[in-house]
Amino acid sequence: MATKKKTTAKKSTTRAPAARKKTVSGKTPAKKKAPVAKKAAAAKKAPAKKKAKLPVAPPQKTGPAENPAAKALAHRIGNLLVDKKAQDVVILDVRGMTSYADYFVIASGESDRQVSAMAENVQVQLKTGDEPLRPIGTEGLETGQWVLLDYGEVVAHLFLTDLRAHYDLEGLWADASREKLA
Repeated sequence: MATKKKTTAKKSTTRAPAARKKTVSGKTPAKKKAPVAKKAAAAKKAPAKKKAKLPVAPPQKTGPAENPAAKALAHRIGNLLVDKKAQDVVILDVRGMTSYADYFVIASGESDRQVSAMAENVQVQLKTGDEPLRPIGTEGLETGQWVLLDYGEVVAHLFLTDLRAHYDLEGLWADASREKLA
């Protein structure tokens, strides 16, 4: 029996090894993060690969490419509006400022009948020309207060004088170069 007591006494002394020391909070300390820190330090010290410098083209100051067909159409619409006594006919060059048109033609009329007549004249004359053109869309022909004729690269805005001042499209597109026809 005496031998059994000695064995149990030895087990109780070896259960708490010296490597597991408890901290003040009563928990065992966390594992050291030395291998991770060594990897991060090694990554910082590794020489960076040099990137080849590519030649840089000098910045070009030219805007979007000129579209002679769209410009000719804008002038043709403007002249058709002048023929119907439109006031303040202006062509705005909005290339590069908008994705849906290259030119805006803006004109005013004194009455809703005049605005509608200007719009109908443009539609009839462009439809019966050498190369017949039909608008992609039209808006406002019934009321004659603000008529929009969309010819793709050229959009015509025909206003009553008061509404033109109210919406101020020229002010909205103040950065666009403009050409006054009448």
